[in-house]
Amino acid sequence: MKEKIIAIEREVNKVILGKEEIIRKVLSVILAGGHILLEDIPGVGKTTLALAFSKAMALDFNRVQFTPDVVPSDITGYSIYNKATGNFEYKAGAAMCNILLADEINRTSSKTQSSLLEVMQEGSITVDGETRRMPEPFIVIATQNPLGTAGTQMLPEAQLDRFMAQLSIGYPSKDAEMRILMDRKKENPMDKVMKIAGREELIGMKRQVKEVFVHEKIYEYVTDLVRETREHELIKMGISPRGAISICAMGQAWAFIHGRNYVIPQDIRDIFFDTARHRISVNSKAHVQGKSVYEILNGIILNTKVPGVTKE
Repeated sequence: MKEKIIAIEREVNKVILGKEEIIRKVLSVILAGGHILLEDIPGVGKTTLALAFSKAMALDFNRVQFTPDVVPSDITGYSIYNKATGNFEYKAGAAMCNILLADEINRTSSKTQSSLLEVMQEGSITVDGETRRMPEPFIVIATQNPLGTAGTQMLPEAQLDRFMAQLSIGYPSKDAEMRILMDRKKENPMDKVMKIAGREELIGMKRQVKEVFVHEKIYEYVTDLVRETREHELIKMGISPRGAISICAMGQAWAFIHGRNYVIPQDIRDIFFDTARHRISVNSKAHVQGKSVYEILNGIILNTKVPGVTKE
């Protein structure tokens, strides 16, 4: 299975150059059964990243450009009367797919944002009282632009907490950007992305991730970390129990990707910032001191005792 993981990463790397760690973390969230929030500037490859993963794993892909006029039924679907049959028929919305790219999710109304809540958390859509299960797997990759906030609707904490991780691709390095320019001179690198695994194989990998062993001391370590966020003098809202579950789940996937069937403390440390940054709110004291979320969370990591855990 390790060969499959490496091959998927290699295919995505064909179009997203120099971002190996981000690709690995996105894959970790997918294997852990979570959703991803990408906060990034325009044009760094968010859509390309999602499309490359869909091609490498043969998954259905839909993209919605969120604007103020996007309504909940665009996401969930709607029922329409069929004169020929005399019945109402369900017309699927954009969410009925394997990977949904919700582009600039903070530019639509709070009502439309909320329409994603049931889909993301429950894995189902309810239209006119009838509930339909989402395809397996189902992943939401939502993006928001940290700049140009005019006309945006901030995501509510309840919805932010439903994203397993918040990631940023960022600008490419000089060498990577030169390769991007040269690669696109003659052809589209996306055409070179090959199918590596099908849906059933991905579902099988997700089952294996759930079986990755987590020692009791690892659970205690995660508990200590999240409790520190709740008691920290610069944080007004800490990580929820749902967030703690996400940390453990992504830790299992991170261990699996690195070829282990057990979680070590470094796995948790590697993914802690990505799973925690969007789940905390800092207070005015932090702003006065000029402390960033990264600095606060990094301090928690450095000051929390690391358990001595191996496989046993």
